[in-house]
Amino acid sequence: MKSFLSLLTIGALLASPVALSAKITRTVEKTFTVQPGGNFKAVTQGGDITIRTADTSELRIAARQVIRASTDREADGILEKLSLTFEQHGNDVTAEAKYEKRLGGFHWGGWPPVSVSFDVTVPKNFNLNLSTSGGDITAGSVQGNVRARTSGGNLRFDRVDGEIDAHTSGGDITLKEGTARAKLGTSGGNIEVDRAGGPTEVSTSGGDLTINSVAQLISATTSGGNVRATITEPLQQDTVLSTSGGDVRVRVVKGAGFELDASTSGGDVRAEGLTITIAKGGVGRSRLVGSVNGGGPRLKLRSSGGDISVRTD
Repeated sequence: MKSFLSLLTIGALLASPVALSAKITRTVEKTFTVQPGGNFKAVTQGGDITIRTADTSELRIAARQVIRASTDREADGILEKLSLTFEQHGNDVTAEAKYEKRLGGFHWGGWPPVSVSFDVTVPKNFNLNLSTSGGDITAGSVQGNVRARTSGGNLRFDRVDGEIDAHTSGGDITLKEGTARAKLGTSGGNIEVDRAGGPTEVSTSGGDLTINSVAQLISATTSGGNVRATITEPLQQDTVLSTSGGDVRVRVVKGAGFELDASTSGGDVRAEGLTITIAKGGVGRSRLVGSVNGGGPRLKLRSSGGDISVRTD
């Protein structure tokens, strides 16, 4: 009898993950009347946030709840512990999904047992403050300031006509076009910027940085990848591009004046198309310092394990 009960216990344990892998989806929709220029804030645990824009005077939210449950009754019990709130104060709207704190003990399938994703349509001219603990954040073309945070997902933005401050702890960041100040950071992914018109700072602890076109680059730093940037206007401030484990390749405007300070511990420094008065080192060596076209702001290039290349378009 004891052996039979043990087998039943083992069978129940093995069956539990299968049962808890079942999912039930429910959607809650809300619509608010707003005017352009307002603020939208979204906070969720584990879900994605998707922002769409339109010529509209409404802000529409679809909150998609994915519940780890095998029956509607079980799902109802889980949702009783979920706080899903929508609030409007004047022209500002907030959507927040928060599950009660986890108590001690073991939980199959992770925590919380429900994730809430927001799919939101806002007027084109609107400010965004978006946060999720484990999902992706995606936004279309927005005429406003954007702040975005995720602990484990990717960030993707089409066009932002306003300041953007975005950070992820474990994903990639893509910005198609930004026209104002941009600050982008990730602790473990790649960053790619197609076009940036304002002062731009990008950083990652473990990926590549690719900036196809930037007018005002302040810094591009990575601890473990390559750095590639094309600066389309003469330098207006000191600029730093650095990596601890890859190559640095930068293109500058022909005729731009700046102070070049390039150094690598594991490769060579190359320069093409530059009129440079060399102060230290030389082309093809590990260090090259000098004035380009009479000097100007400082262009600092660093690599601990790769080559450095600076050239004109």
